[in-house]
Amino acid sequence: MRKWWNSDVIVLIRRLAIVYLVLFVCRIVFYLYNRELIGPIGEAEWWLLFKGALRFDTVSVLYANSAFVLLSLLPFRFRGKAWYHGILAGYFYVVNGVVAALNFADTIYFHYTQIRFTAADLFFTENDNTGHLIWTFAAENWYLVLVWMAVVAGMVWLYRHSGKPITPIGNRMLYFGVNLLLLAGAGVLSLAGMRGGGLSRELRPITLSNASAYTTSSAKANLILSNPFCVLRTMGNKGISYKKYFTEEELAAIYSPYHLPPPQNSDNEVDSTFIGRNVVLFVMESFSAEHSALLNPDLYPDGHGFTPFLDSLMRTGFYFTRGYANGHKSIEALPSLLASIPSFKRPFILMPQALGEGRQLPKLLKDEGYETLFFCGSSRGSMGFDAYALSAGVSKTYDKDNYDARYPGNDDYDNYWGVWDEPFLRYMGSVLDETQQPFFATVFTISSHHPFVVPEQYADSLPAGRTKIHKGVAYTDLAIRRFFEKYGDTEWFRNTIFVFSADHVSSERFAPKTFTTSGLQHIILFFYTPDGILQGRDDRVFQQIDVMPTVLGLLNYEQPYFAFGRDAFREPERVPAAVSYGTGFQLMTDSLTLLFDEERVQAVYAASDTLQTRNIANPADSLQQSALRYLEAFIQQYYSHLERKQFMVPSEVSGSACHN
Repeated sequence: MRKWWNSDVIVLIRRLAIVYLVLFVCRIVFYLYNRELIGPIGEAEWWLLFKGALRFDTVSVLYANSAFVLLSLLPFRFRGKAWYHGILAGYFYVVNGVVAALNFADTIYFHYTQIRFTAADLFFTENDNTGHLIWTFAAENWYLVLVWMAVVAGMVWLYRHSGKPITPIGNRMLYFGVNLLLLAGAGVLSLAGMRGGGLSRELRPITLSNASAYTTSSAKANLILSNPFCVLRTMGNKGISYKKYFTEEELAAIYSPYHLPPPQNSDNEVDSTFIGRNVVLFVMESFSAEHSALLNPDLYPDGHGFTPFLDSLMRTGFYFTRGYANGHKSIEALPSLLASIPSFKRPFILMPQALGEGRQLPKLLKDEGYETLFFCGSSRGSMGFDAYALSAGVSKTYDKDNYDARYPGNDDYDNYWGVWDEPFLRYMGSVLDETQQPFFATVFTISSHHPFVVPEQYADSLPAGRTKIHKGVAYTDLAIRRFFEKYGDTEWFRNTIFVFSADHVSSERFAPKTFTTSGLQHIILFFYTPDGILQGRDDRVFQQIDVMPTVLGLLNYEQPYFAFGRDAFREPERVPAAVSYGTGFQLMTDSLTLLFDEERVQAVYAASDTLQTRNIANPADSLQQSALRYLEAFIQQYYSHLERKQFMVPSEVSGSACHN
């Protein structure tokens, strides 16, 4: 009996079970570290979450250990040699130690991005400051490093006590035949496991979105996922696969990304005084709506939030109370704002389809005679921002290297990301002083990024706030105030339309309503003109991809263009909506929030249900069905254009009306 209990196959199963246990511990740590983001788990949810986790863990275990399984079942006698056992043990320790490390890193990464680490995120390891940031994160979360070391030590101990595999078959030919069959069977089972549970043609390999089958909560769906599944399943995924909900004729009637100039007799034209004005777009790191007392008076009864200057600009500008980000990462914000192209399952910038021909906002304005510039205080090449800006039509980029060249020997580096916002904005203003008008300039602020440090001279004067980011937000708000004070009297400043948008919601939040699916997208988003002509408050939904069409409308742009968003002033026929992607698609309209996994509606919440406590999904509700049709059309248009790499208005439709 002992021989069979310690046979090669049984010992292999026990060793693979160790990896399941490691992933289980990683998931417990993940939940404890991110429990505020994920929320409480009810008794009725545990079993479904466990089933989903087991399915995804099987994929991760087999992805990481397929070679280990193969080596453990090779039908040759040298499997029993001590040196061979050493090779197997070394493979097991190193590979599964990395698996544990990846999941612990994912624990921290999710806290700041609300999504799991995927292959697309490997892009960021090319940044020069990666090593510095890794050490910073490790130092801040030293206790997680200790837990990881304990998990690895426990894994090694369990492996060493998993038994010494022995072969109960003495006959050489029988040994070879039986083990060959076992190897073939293990290969088939491994392939089925890596696909998510089957080999039939109808069963597609599971993807990240399959986690939504076990919960309607996007946060809990992320709890189900594990790595290396998330990385390997998204690696090299260059193909476009999507469901076609409508015929081409139906699709164009429901929603189209083609924008045509209004008829000459239209009464919807914006005041011509905006024609030829400069445009300066501020993309502000992690500026959630939660930071603003104006946007959230219920959170700040004393009226004191952490963006007092931006609040003052909103009061005399045109602001959106329901402004939403289309993504979760900084790298997803730029194509949303500059090209009106959102990112869903993968950042658009990192997709090969992003190389398709298009005419983004900088390119369109350059053709109209604008100088186009991009500013970011990080080092050249960091995050790929400058590369994307150049591809979008920006003529000149300015970064830390340019700053250092103008101010040699400066002490303005924050030691993490780049130049502090205040001196870098002052530098941007000096460049704009020298730039011919009209110009379109984009600046990406960086000081409100983790690790949430501020210049030493402001450490005691800025409000500490209720989360770690608030002091950094207050600093950037102050930096923008100083920029306005310094350049407010210049001629170019008075002739500028300023656009302010966060890149995404902050990882640091405190209000319960900011932990919902819609709260995870709610950002500061508004327009400002120094002459006060553009003023007002809009309670309709407005998203980042609406910025490009709205800017073009303000400038009275009269050519056809491609954009997934809407002009908030000149296209009343388009639906005010915001679309984003977590573990599934989310649509927010003026009346509801709808969650959709591309096959079924997961949940619907009334817009007034800010805590999203009551799922009112009803297939018979006409308003919900209309919203679903719009979302399906949006998804189909998005992926059909990605598939074709086509982001321009075709000549054959330029003369027709496409304002859906």
